[in-house]
Amino acid sequence: QAPGVAIAGGLGSFEPRKPLIDNITFFEDKGVEYFIKDPEVYRNKRVVISGGGDSALDWSIFLSKVGSEVTLIHRRNEFRGALDSVEKVQELKNKGKIKLITPAEVINVVGHDKVEAVVVSQAEHIQKEFEIECDHFIPLFGLSPKLGPIANWGLNLNKKHIPVNTENFETNQKGIFAIGDICMYPGKLKLILSGFHEGALAARGCFK
Repeated sequence: QAPGVAIAGGLGSFEPRKPLIDNITFFEDKGVEYFIKDPEVYRNKRVVISGGGDSALDWSIFLSKVGSEVTLIHRRNEFRGALDSVEKVQELKNKGKIKLITPAEVINVVGHDKVEAVVVSQAEHIQKEFEIECDHFIPLFGLSPKLGPIANWGLNLNKKHIPVNTENFETNQKGIFAIGDICMYPGKLKLILSGFHEGALAARGCFK
């Protein structure tokens, strides 16, 4: 309850990018994880990691010392991560500590009450599909910002941004102001300094 509300939501809250697998949500917290909070969860477990960036490479390296079997799957032969991490993964692959499957992607998750296997589609000379038995599937595709409930507040959003006037940074809804990265206006600069300026004028508008 307030006569004035200021939205300083950045670009929204960051959520994991999820693979386009129909049944992926059913297996969330049943063997599908998008973040690794406690590596001990994977002690002596069969783990499939999907992704081509630093997170996928670094966790594959780390879990090769923890899990009973670690498989890294990436849809390209080239990785986006740091070169030394790529070389380390190749070294562990040569030693049989990591299974590396490229170019390929996970297209389905198999199981009853929890993850039991993933279905992999591999494109080499011909397309082929096969299952890999596992206890955990960890897609590490980075993060994307989501506005969350702000999107349902009746604001005239423009590509996840909120247009405002530059007099007091009020939105199209009277009494609701927006400042920081989430607001947009002609000549907008996404700087912390600009955010302070926007905040000061919005506070003045709220006070009035």
